[in-house]
Amino acid sequence: MANSLLLQAGLLICSICAVRSEVFTALADLEDLLETEALLINTLENYIKAEEEKLGYLRRYAAIYKNQHNKASENVQVYVANPINAYTLVKRLTADWREVENLINSDLSLDCLANITHIKETMKFPTDEDLNGAAVALTRLQDTYRLDTSSLARGELNGVKYSSELSAADCFELGRQSYNNEDYYHTQLWMREADARLKREANETVDRSDILEYLAFSTYKQGNIPLALDLTNKLLEILPSHPRALGNKIYYEDELEKSVNIKIKGDNGAEAEAELKPDIDPYGREFYEQLCRGEISLPVEKASKLKCFYLSRNNNFLKIAPFKVEEAHHKPDIFIFHGVLADSEIATIKRMAQPRFKRATVQNTDTGELEIAQYRISKSAWLKEEEHKHIADVSQRVSDMTGLTMSTAEELQVVNYGIGGHYEPHFDFARRDERNAFKSLGTGNRIATVLFYMSDVEQGGATVFPSINVSLWPQKGSAAFWYNLYPSGDGDKMTRHAACPVLTGSKWVSNKWIHERGQEFLRPCTLERPSEDLVA
Repeated sequence: MANSLLLQAGLLICSICAVRSEVFTALADLEDLLETEALLINTLENYIKAEEEKLGYLRRYAAIYKNQHNKASENVQVYVANPINAYTLVKRLTADWREVENLINSDLSLDCLANITHIKETMKFPTDEDLNGAAVALTRLQDTYRLDTSSLARGELNGVKYSSELSAADCFELGRQSYNNEDYYHTQLWMREADARLKREANETVDRSDILEYLAFSTYKQGNIPLALDLTNKLLEILPSHPRALGNKIYYEDELEKSVNIKIKGDNGAEAEAELKPDIDPYGREFYEQLCRGEISLPVEKASKLKCFYLSRNNNFLKIAPFKVEEAHHKPDIFIFHGVLADSEIATIKRMAQPRFKRATVQNTDTGELEIAQYRISKSAWLKEEEHKHIADVSQRVSDMTGLTMSTAEELQVVNYGIGGHYEPHFDFARRDERNAFKSLGTGNRIATVLFYMSDVEQGGATVFPSINVSLWPQKGSAAFWYNLYPSGDGDKMTRHAACPVLTGSKWVSNKWIHERGQEFLRPCTLERPSEDLVA
């Protein structure tokens, strides 16, 4: 009976097969983890039920033994003199006892573990890499959007409560993952939060000694030796014989003694403060993050010159239903096309792409080969025009929007971003020193980009252009368009852009990268606007 219960969970998944890959890089994969969790819960509940039935049988045997033994104890000689009692006594200690031993020896955990192993092999299941990736993503969001550690632990994102609170153990694991990545700054933040939460927990979820050990060493690595020593002493109050703490205490004391005698002297021999060089951020990270937070916008004098207009390009169909175009920036010209992707087309693209998702890659500037990178967290797939009418329609629409040929364009790339998914500032075009980029395609450089937004994003996920103060916020069904190259063929470095981390929601995009070959006589000097009466 007990064994049959455990087999039920195995039968639920016997027909499911999945390919193992990291799941933190796409929210679409994370959604599948809930199905995995449901099967694990079912397996665990069946195991508990089987163990409870086993204990129930053992309790009944124990009750029978105890009842008969108590009767026999009242008068042993009279009890055994009864031939029926004598028979049942012998039976209880032979045949019946064998049943008891069999129950005790039956290891129901083996069946349970076999089912769990089967689930892990056939369903999407996270790995230690996913745990680390998820932790790094959370600290990335914390930095980019300046989120308070305590608020995050309460399940709040920018003042909105989305989830239940983190336990002290949850915070500890975030700190531990940061420590493993040698990120001692976030180690300190999350270990402090773990310590604060531990004090409020009725049922403690982590040992304070473990928190103090990580907190002390990360504090030392951050350069605060006095505080590291104080935390180590607190650890030794809990565990006086802790070997690492004892060694670290001696080391910290020696370092403090040395520092007392070290002085930085000026030219005249007087004490002088060490001159700290200001941090130089060649990639404009702080500026990029300000754009992600929506703290920077186009100056009024520039924004006031932007217009909205209808575009038909002398296309008979478009004369009836012209494109609705919004200017987002001049020089470089960036346009937003509104309502150019239907819900049915989005559904088709998502359905076709998801089974093919692989970790998104970037091109190695030296070799031209594709490789994964920590600065691009997402999964992508490529769809051909001939695979579905909707894909062909989208490709034709891009041609209608831009006036460019799709004969040398890349396939439609579909992307779903993962936990805190992002793509740090980059160029879509290959620079002159990247000689091997797109060499295998034989279609020249990427002249233009069309980026379709296939979902609204609750918080975060903007496309930002740090050099020109532009932030484009995802709006389902719209598309952004810009030229990556000047008419001369040189790359326009002002088009350097980034995908900001997704704070809340799931970000789906698709894009067409249009190449130079075939565009020689097609590229207009600018996006042709209609007469003034159609300009908003």
